[in-house]
Amino acid sequence: MLKEPISITAISSISSLGNSSEEIWNSYLDDNHYLSQITIGEQNVWGSTVSNKIRLDIENLRESDSKYRELDDSVLFAMYSARHVVSDAGWDEHTDFGINIGSSRGATSLFEKYHEEFLREGKSSTLSSPTTTLGNISSWVAHDLKSKGPDISHSITCSTALHALLNGVAWIQSGMADKFLIGGSEAPLTPFTIAQMQALKIYSEDTGEFPCRAFDLEKKQNTMVLGEAAAMACLEKGKKNSTLALIEGIGFATEPLEHNVSISADALCFQQSMKMALGDLHPDEVDAIVMHAPGTVKGDLSEFKAIEKVFCNKTPFLTTNKWKVGHTFGASGMLSVEMAILMLQYQQVIKVPKIAYNTIPNTIQRIIINAVGFGGNAVSILLKKTNSL
Repeated sequence: MLKEPISITAISSISSLGNSSEEIWNSYLDDNHYLSQITIGEQNVWGSTVSNKIRLDIENLRESDSKYRELDDSVLFAMYSARHVVSDAGWDEHTDFGINIGSSRGATSLFEKYHEEFLREGKSSTLSSPTTTLGNISSWVAHDLKSKGPDISHSITCSTALHALLNGVAWIQSGMADKFLIGGSEAPLTPFTIAQMQALKIYSEDTGEFPCRAFDLEKKQNTMVLGEAAAMACLEKGKKNSTLALIEGIGFATEPLEHNVSISADALCFQQSMKMALGDLHPDEVDAIVMHAPGTVKGDLSEFKAIEKVFCNKTPFLTTNKWKVGHTFGASGMLSVEMAILMLQYQQVIKVPKIAYNTIPNTIQRIIINAVGFGGNAVSILLKKTNSL
């Protein structure tokens, strides 16, 4: 548990679900998924893309400044979402805040383009290095927002966004900052990225009603689907009138790997991260968990077993958004935080199709959000409802 609560005072995202809280909530209430068949390279695969309207906004942003024209979508997605979230929080260029935005893959599209040019021409383009470095996202967001605080980038694969939240909490608790912009951005729908997931034999080839069967523990094949997205949140010290939810606890853990890409059968890292996030709080006080649940057979089952071990005979309501929006890698954890905040706000849970739920909570006061990446780096965040919602 934290020494004192830290507020999430604004959250904003772009994904196939939309780009406003109202639109995104309505998308969650819809029983349909937001995945589609898209052409990547020379093949058709399932994927989750931003809408044509959002794509037009991104292209307008790209053309608004000559320096932005050579930036990867992952950077532009982050800039677009960051503009919206700081506006919602009432921050401006006179507000002192830090930035920590991460990405699992970063500038994949640009990197593949520049590498293709190198193989063809035997030399590299001038901007190939500065536009594909890991620090590219936070640095450009800081430039765009004219922020004066620290700007940090990192990659811890699929738990990247929640690690950004951990960093923001650490800076605020240390007294080195009062406000932090945190999040993740990902534009992974590229030929090589898809090929990597297919090589792992985890990409969905399911042609049924739901291509990504996240949290369906009865599935016999892997059904992960990739999606593009960015999600940002504003953190502030203490409780504010604008508080959307309070960060009551944080947890993290890394376990010894049994395999290069997987966690143990009962996800020891998740057990440790959830227990750390709970602190002295009794597990019965948690009403729901937004699972990582990427749609893989082993990944979904191991997380479920970890939850069973931590919560014993009273498992909270379990849900995930990846059946609907796909796996957005480094942005996924913050999309899950957004989903949790919306459930707290509207006091309504979002069910996963074809899952038999025994009980539905009458009220939702606390939600845990889980994320984990290749390497067994798990993060769990405990959010608490506020009276202002």
